[in-house]
Amino acid sequence: MLKPQRTVVLRTGPKLKIESDPHPADQHVGRQIATVRVQSDVSQAQLARLIGISFQQLQKYENARNRVSASMLYEIATSLGVPVSRFFEGLPGNDKTRVEARPLPVDERLDFIASAEGRRLIEGLVTLPPRVRGRVSSLIAALGEELVLDTKANIETAGEPAPAEFKTA
Repeated sequence: MLKPQRTVVLRTGPKLKIESDPHPADQHVGRQIATVRVQSDVSQAQLARLIGISFQQLQKYENARNRVSASMLYEIATSLGVPVSRFFEGLPGNDKTRVEARPLPVDERLDFIASAEGRRLIEGLVTLPPRVRGRVSSLIAALGEELVLDTKANIETAGEPAPAEFKTA
C-alpha cells in the first residue's frame, strides 16, 4: 500500500515582517511607567527587582519595545503605589468626551533620562551638594539660553525672521 505524498512548500523570498512600530498607546503607557518611576525616585533596577523581572525587560516596557501585560501593569502600579489608571492618563480617547485620537507627543526629557548618558548625568548630580547642584542647574539653563540666542542671531543674519520658539519677550 502506498502512503499519500505530502506537499512541501518552499519559501524562496524574504520572510514577511510581521512586527511594526509600537502602538501609540503602548508608547504612552511605557512613558507613564518611566515618569511615575522617576517621580517615585525608584531606579529601573529597583522596580525590576520588586516586580520580579530583569531591568532590561523593564527598559523594554518603558521604551515600548515589549508590551506590558495587564497583570504586569498591575504589579508595577502596586509597587509604585499608584492606581493602574495612572498609566493611561492623558491617553487620547481615554476621557469621557472621547476626543479624536491624535499622535502622542514624545517627551524628549524622558528619553534622555532613560538613556545611559542621562542616568550618568543624574547620578553625578545627585552626588553633589544641593548648593552646587543648583549652580550647575543654573549654568545648564544659561548655556541653553545662549544657544537659543545664537541660533536666533544666525537665522536673522541670514535674512529670515526668527521662528516663534526663538522669539523672546
